[in-house]
Amino acid sequence: MRPLGDLFGLTNFGVSLTVAPPGGTSALRHAHSKQDEFVYVVDGTLILHTDAGETELTSGLCAGFKAGGDNAHRLVNRSAADAVYLEVGDRTAGDTVTYPDDDMVAALHGGSWVFTHRDGSPYV
Repeated sequence: MRPLGDLFGLTNFGVSLTVAPPGGTSALRHAHSKQDEFVYVVDGTLILHTDAGETELTSGLCAGFKAGGDNAHRLVNRSAADAVYLEVGDRTAGDTVTYPDDDMVAALHGGSWVFTHRDGSPYV
């Protein structure tokens, strides 16, 4: 992942250029409480996993994820070639990320992510 927004000193939103190798994933399937996300496929083919199922995204296609929604998402590269995508997300403070397939919650406190189990116990 190459954080392009940081190169320009952007503080309100981030932009990253990511290369997903064959078999690679963007992250665990997740949803943000306060931060919107947007992805744009520059090259290749990715599978978008959401609560609604799977959708193929090819070069030129995009998807957006509104903050506060329960529709968790992730991207998977099932092809035999690298896939390249741009990810844009805002940097709203106080965000919490839930992972419906995993016993994990991430909360943004003071610019750092704190990971816990769903019951609030520390994730170590």
